[in-house]
Amino acid sequence: MATSVRTLPHQSGLSAQQSDSETVYHINILDTPGHQDFAEDTFRTLTAVDSVIIVIDAAKGVETQTRRLMQVCRMRKTPVMVFINKMDREGKDPFDLLDEVEQELGIHVRPLSWPINSGQRFKGVYNIFQSTLDLYQPDKTHVTESLRFDDVNDPQIAELIGEQDAEKLQEDLEMIEGVYNPFSHADYLAGELAPVFFGSALNTFGVKELLECFVRIAPSPLPVEAMERKVEPMEEKFTGFCFKIHANMDPNHRSCIAFFKICSGKFERNTYYKHVRKNQQMRFSSPTCFMAQRKETVDEAFAGDIIGLPDTGNFKIGDTLTAGEELHFKGLPSFSPEMFKYIENADPMKQKQLDKGVNQLMDEGVAQLFVSQMNGRKIIGTVGQLQFEVIQYRLEHEYNAKCRWEPLQMYKACWIESDDEAELEMFKKRKAQYMAFDKDGRDVFMADSAYVLQMAQNDYKHIKFHFTSEF
Repeated sequence: MATSVRTLPHQSGLSAQQSDSETVYHINILDTPGHQDFAEDTFRTLTAVDSVIIVIDAAKGVETQTRRLMQVCRMRKTPVMVFINKMDREGKDPFDLLDEVEQELGIHVRPLSWPINSGQRFKGVYNIFQSTLDLYQPDKTHVTESLRFDDVNDPQIAELIGEQDAEKLQEDLEMIEGVYNPFSHADYLAGELAPVFFGSALNTFGVKELLECFVRIAPSPLPVEAMERKVEPMEEKFTGFCFKIHANMDPNHRSCIAFFKICSGKFERNTYYKHVRKNQQMRFSSPTCFMAQRKETVDEAFAGDIIGLPDTGNFKIGDTLTAGEELHFKGLPSFSPEMFKYIENADPMKQKQLDKGVNQLMDEGVAQLFVSQMNGRKIIGTVGQLQFEVIQYRLEHEYNAKCRWEPLQMYKACWIESDDEAELEMFKKRKAQYMAFDKDGRDVFMADSAYVLQMAQNDYKHIKFHFTSEF
């Protein structure tokens, strides 16, 4: 989900926090890639947000990446808003787009703004949520002023947009009231209803109205499930989890940043916190927050905030920091890759650099590493071809290591488990050529065809085949 308040690109995840004493809203926007080859990074970031804005192209409609993103939102019942973008270009009929969103994403919708024409005839939107008319100006440096009209039949609207368009707007709004249920804040928070806005992000039109609605209805930081208990955001003691690691943000210093979502309490600079997996006390002298390419050191942060902590190899995705409590947060899945290749060292003199680079990139979540249990060869699994190119480039330019890829015919990687230990051991022996370990040492069944996978599922009824590592 790539997001920005300026442009609201393809997809976005946001975590909202309100300071009641100052009536000021603090919004953490997580910028995630919209390219399908980086789907897993997008999905993992969704675990750190409290609400989501999905941006849909008015001409293209719902795309494959959006469908997959919505699956994760539904898994966690994350509140979703929809922004239908590029209304200043020729696109699909707005009602057809709403039907497509409902059918493809499996969620009820409720328009809270409505476009007046589209493409070259686009004149603006009527904001149903605030009963205002916003007239379109193709100028991304200018934010239009809203004109309030409590009655859509007001004759002044016809003077502004023309009588024919005013009549069409009245008919469309009447149809909306008849077809779609009234907006329910409870249904939105439950992830069952998506409010829909229309506009042109490139020209900053409709974005202001979207964000004004967002800060009014989006949830404050939500409780987070841990294996031991549910963590409430208003708890006094600090807790947080790592959802992303980015290596070499500053290539000159080979720096590595671990991104943490704060779940409860207050994080303070230079204060000791418990690294649960390592059972160590750690403190951080330079925690940072980011805005695009800019970063600054922060002295404190609160529930819902996202901070970056310098990492020298101490963190893995899913790690927990607490004020001392033993907690393990749920919901940081790895998805079964779609493409597989053997990775081989292209320079025998740089084996150490290659191993270090591969390990760091896998910890970062760029791709997944599997090791064949039969011959010990390393297999890289990704969701797209581009990721192999990224790995090869980064290994060479960031770690001074070269690799080469060898093709591997593979259909699916499945994590396996069973309560019947005898059957599980028999399966692993008979399927030894298909077995591998993931980077955490768990058993993975590497099926080279849909037929092999189906036969394994049919023959071994007591074994569970998981297509994510979250089970």
